[in-house]
Amino acid sequence: METIIEFQDVKKSYLEKTVLEHFNLSVNEGEFITIVGTSGSGKTTVLKMINGLIETTQGHVIVQGKDLKEHDLIQLRRQIGYVIQGSLLFPHMTVKQNIAYVPSLSQKNHDINDKIIECMKTVQLDLNLLNRYPSELSGGQQQRVGIARALINRPQILLMDEPFSAVDEITRVQLQDELLKIYKQTSLTILFVTHDIEEALKLGTQVLVMNEGKIEQYASPDEILKHPATPFVEKLVDKQRRYCLLPEDKLQDCKYCALTKKNS
Repeated sequence: METIIEFQDVKKSYLEKTVLEHFNLSVNEGEFITIVGTSGSGKTTVLKMINGLIETTQGHVIVQGKDLKEHDLIQLRRQIGYVIQGSLLFPHMTVKQNIAYVPSLSQKNHDINDKIIECMKTVQLDLNLLNRYPSELSGGQQQRVGIARALINRPQILLMDEPFSAVDEITRVQLQDELLKIYKQTSLTILFVTHDIEEALKLGTQVLVMNEGKIEQYASPDEILKHPATPFVEKLVDKQRRYCLLPEDKLQDCKYCALTKKNS
């Protein structure tokens, strides 16, 4: 697999506060990377650097083979899907208008309509919702619209910043499962920020654990769970790891094992 995103010795500082330092990361095309860590560990900073919303203080971010310092950032952002907590839909626009917003800037309406219907079906949204406004939707429906809006330009990269944290637990599980289906049906590279280690282990093909602007471990969910690299990672996954060390006749009680079966 080819590298699609690369951080080369990146540092980010705000006056005397350093958020990232000596940060190096390579993301292969087609991976689902979940990023987990404490508040203020730099998770969202990493995400925003990928589409140029935050510039590096030092170092380089390479996306699709291009250094962002030499990239047309407006064009780049149109090629990268971006979903955040609460979806932040335009309240004065219908579902259809929200989904169509970015491509409507440069494409003909009939081309957009076909894509809108395709995206609505992908995220399991009823087409009867097309002319409704965000205030008429549930939290889960709003989040699905946000994902559809991010997918409509068929991006290679999808960035997601705690997108499911504002919905109830049942809806959250449904959205997680739907996202996994979308991932398996496409060639998307996904980077997904979460504060929930259970969500990170369930969704990611690779899990990036961060603390105080540094990488504690970057590995598969199984490796993270069975072989935590640092005391910080060990503490983070301790509950799930203990479950998996239960006797065989108790494994049905293991939440993580259930998650990996669903993800396989």
